[in-house]
Amino acid sequence: MNQLNLEQEFILKIYENKINKLTKIQAQKYLKKILKRMMIKDNIIKYYVKNSII
Repeated sequence: MNQLNLEQEFILKIYENKINKLTKIQAQKYLKKILKRMMIKDNIIKYYVKNSII
């Protein structure tokens, strides 16, 4: 469950290549943007789990 599938591994490699070309400032801004998106995603998942009818 904690492993990536082949398509995800490929996408990760593409992002790694792009990130390696960023300056330190660009990488920091990108990281902040990604962390914010991850937190929003977590909030959405928590909302649906909390409000799901089982």
